[in-house]
Amino acid sequence: MRRHERTFQYFFFGQDFADGLRVTLGILLPTLLMAQLGQFELGLTVSLGAVCASLTDIPGPVVHKRNGLWICTALVFVVALLTGVARLNVWVLGGEILLLSFALTMLLVYGARAGAIGSAGLLIMILTMDRDLSLPELASYAGLVLLGGVWYTLLCLLFFRIRPYRPAQRALGECIHAIAEYLRLKAEFYDPETSLDRDYRQLVQQQVVVSEKQDAARELMFKSRMIVRETTGTGRRLVLTFVDAVDLYEQITATYYDYAALRQRFNHTGVLADVARLIRVMAVELDHLGLAIQANRAPAAPHDRLPELEQLKARIDRIGEEEPGSNLVLRKILVQLRNLHQRLADISRETDPAYRVPAASGAEADYSRFVSHQSLSPDILLGNLTMTSATFRHALRVSVAAIIGFAVARLLVSGHHSYWIVMTTVYMLKPGFSLTKERNIQRVTGTLVGGLIGVAVIWLVPNQLVQFGFLLVFMITAYSFQRLNYVVMVTFLTPFLVIMFHFLGIRYVAVIEERVLDTVIGCAIALTTGYVLFPRWESEQLTTYMRDVLRANRFYLHRLGEYLAGGTLSLTDYKLARKDVYISSANLAAAFQRMLSEPKSKQRHEAEVHQFVVLNLILSSNIATLAAAARGGTLPGRPAELLKPVRQSLMLLTESLRKLEPPDEMPELAPLPPVPPAPAPKPAPAGEERLLLEQLEFVQKVSSDLRKVTDVVAA
Repeated sequence: MRRHERTFQYFFFGQDFADGLRVTLGILLPTLLMAQLGQFELGLTVSLGAVCASLTDIPGPVVHKRNGLWICTALVFVVALLTGVARLNVWVLGGEILLLSFALTMLLVYGARAGAIGSAGLLIMILTMDRDLSLPELASYAGLVLLGGVWYTLLCLLFFRIRPYRPAQRALGECIHAIAEYLRLKAEFYDPETSLDRDYRQLVQQQVVVSEKQDAARELMFKSRMIVRETTGTGRRLVLTFVDAVDLYEQITATYYDYAALRQRFNHTGVLADVARLIRVMAVELDHLGLAIQANRAPAAPHDRLPELEQLKARIDRIGEEEPGSNLVLRKILVQLRNLHQRLADISRETDPAYRVPAASGAEADYSRFVSHQSLSPDILLGNLTMTSATFRHALRVSVAAIIGFAVARLLVSGHHSYWIVMTTVYMLKPGFSLTKERNIQRVTGTLVGGLIGVAVIWLVPNQLVQFGFLLVFMITAYSFQRLNYVVMVTFLTPFLVIMFHFLGIRYVAVIEERVLDTVIGCAIALTTGYVLFPRWESEQLTTYMRDVLRANRFYLHRLGEYLAGGTLSLTDYKLARKDVYISSANLAAAFQRMLSEPKSKQRHEAEVHQFVVLNLILSSNIATLAAAARGGTLPGRPAELLKPVRQSLMLLTESLRKLEPPDEMPELAPLPPVPPAPAPKPAPAGEERLLLEQLEFVQKVSSDLRKVTDVVAA
């Protein structure tokens, strides 16, 4: 199957498309049913409640989703009543907009789901503030909105009851898909025709994607008791496959070499091209495996690559015989390819429904340590009521921008849907300026293109039944891309609204003109407010992300040093340290990418930060290589001289950390113990021992380079 075909299948079997179908059904069905009873307007109001509830329908454990939906439904009902009463006086309404915009935005301190609940409250406030309702009509309106939220909540819970494992399967499939793409990018390093600098940039970007997908799968599985403590094989099979997929990712990241020297030395032999080809075909196999999991079908039997690996071994042996110098690095690559092939075979076997999963061992108690637990204490909210809090500054910006948008809509713009200005302003203003700028550009572009599409459909397709078919397609597409690609969502949401207003008898040309004008005004307010009022520049946050990376790698290396000094390597503690490295590295890479989209005058040390990101990737890869060897028991002994570069590296990382962190917040590490005498270890091959020492010395060199780069950035 070709790559673009797999991409399409991943989309149609994925969570985003499933959510798009569910949201479309939940929003459209009340309107269609009520229209059949001659109560179209009432159906629209019920659908409005479903729209608000759908904002909180984000991936996660069903318990969190259920609680979030019920809280959202209650909040939307209360806000609808408050806004309906407040609109009787324009000054009271302005005060409500100011206060609720701030308060509901501050819910972000409790995580993404709480932030989505706040967004739903803002949406119903904006959509209600222009409705001319008497108090009895307001009570009926709020009740119908409440009914819509209840309907959507019950629909979501019904879908989960029918197919409880599908969200976890989809999340796992997408995680494996991201790892397969990471593996494909690793193959490029062995291709002499590619640019190493471009390869590193692509790899760092994909590292962010892998981290996001792993977090999503980890949240779904390790916070769902039904999956972790499953008595049948389905849940345990999912957990086992995910754990092995993360271990596979570690194995991929642990393969680091001096690729420039590797190309220079072995390019003429053609062996590197064979290595790249083998890695690419294994990446395709892994991608097929992820697709099978996501589509809920048995995976195809993996291809036997052993004959190809034997041919590669023969070529490497001939190189060792024909050319002077050691070919130990090529033999290391061959061993890693064999391990990768075996890992793929193991994962393929475990995902087969016929595979008998081992009985639960009680390890589920450890899984809770791999996921974060959001506290709902009021102290968190109170502690963020300060200008040092990014959420507090963002809430201030949103409230100020919302009241400006409200004033402009009331005083300067005449239209039937002037609330679009406030809606655009509130939803286009993001915590960081780079994302605000990106979303504003996407909003304007999508609105213009979508408006043209909507007009074309109405002009060229006069049949209302066919127009409704287009409306349905546009709606499903828009909601399927609401988390995947914002510009695509807006591009299809706009023609959906145009056709809907056309069905309501409103002049669609006037609607398009008003929507475009309101969008431009709202985006201008959001962009200006984000730039002027308490801006949060990524360059100011980079040192925090760099500090977190140094902390994680320092602790990761310390774990390895403890093992080399004769200690034990706890599997759970090791994996926790590895997880922290992955997450902190992905956060730094994402922040660096966001900084590059900000105004040039606000960027700082672009070259040095990029160098830091790459050096961190190299450092963590080498530590992972050594740690994997330690876990596998393949280290050639524990001589005292091995600990010398480890101690030096830890000292260098500590010095770098001191440049970025106040002394009173510096985490202390226990000193590494002296190496005990080993009880007559087996003699190791001289080449293996030399290679290990070279790797540790290389880790020391990378740590030194990190300190130099940190000095420049900290200064």
